[in-house]
Amino acid sequence: MTDQTSPAARQRLRTMMSVVGMLPVLILLAVIFEVMSGRFMSVNNLSNVMQQASINIVLASGMTFVILTGGIDLSVGSILATSAMVAVIVSLIPEVGWLGVPAAMGVGLACGLANGILISALKLPPFIVTLGSLTAVRGIARLLGNDTTVFNPDLPFDVIGNGSLFGIPWLAIIAFVVVLASWFVLKRTVLGTWIYATGGNPEAARLTGIKVPLVLLFVYGISGLFAGLGGAMAAARLYAANGLQLGQAYELDAIAAVILGGTSFVGGIGSIWGTLVGALIIAVLSNGLILIGVSDIWQYIVKGLVIIAAVALDRYRQKGGART
Repeated sequence: MTDQTSPAARQRLRTMMSVVGMLPVLILLAVIFEVMSGRFMSVNNLSNVMQQASINIVLASGMTFVILTGGIDLSVGSILATSAMVAVIVSLIPEVGWLGVPAAMGVGLACGLANGILISALKLPPFIVTLGSLTAVRGIARLLGNDTTVFNPDLPFDVIGNGSLFGIPWLAIIAFVVVLASWFVLKRTVLGTWIYATGGNPEAARLTGIKVPLVLLFVYGISGLFAGLGGAMAAARLYAANGLQLGQAYELDAIAAVILGGTSFVGGIGSIWGTLVGALIIAVLSNGLILIGVSDIWQYIVKGLVIIAAVALDRYRQKGGART
């Protein structure tokens, strides 16, 4: 009997299964940590999980755009630190301290566009460009703060870091809005189609008239913009910023969330909702390990194994896709 299922329908089915397939993992982790600690499902702890997941969700949303094109952005943690530093410094200016949030987002966007120009115009490898940015932008963050922690106990936009709406933390609300906006761009606009096409086959995308360099400029700009927003969120949460420590290894959590969520490292396949699930898995894992008393050393080991498992899962998906 002839297979009547179209390639597009098969791809949608694979994407849906990759997203739904991680939900049982998320639920299983929550059940295990509740049984072992007896506190995981409490309202206060779930609120903490949402707050802890929020910044990674925002970073991972931007990372999803980049990885869908077959690229990578290793600089988001450093961009977050620099943006947070700018947010706190601007917040100290009388009368206009609330401009710290748009200033942070502007800095993030500028850094992302700089990465995008180097990658799209000069054809430099994304890994090398963003690895260089990781170091250079981290240095800028340290310079801005004179290599110290900058505080502002009267931060004018602290509500987004520590306030809530009907019991839901503003951090979680912002993260969900970012996910919704990302979903709309990726699934309901022509630009989203171009992003998937660029990741699927860049040369074929060029031949069909898609401006691949502009697509790449856009995705790295978005990644930087979301990292800037993450910096403002982190500053609002902490009332402070530190150029050396803030954002360290955040890029790894973001990449792991994207790959766990079903987005392929080779590009062209993925879902923003899957990224949300992946980020929640990482947040639940981190929170649960703390609740059951696992030492900080073992938390690093477990997180590292999760990242390796995410890459292995991606390779398995690729093989499955090739057999389909």
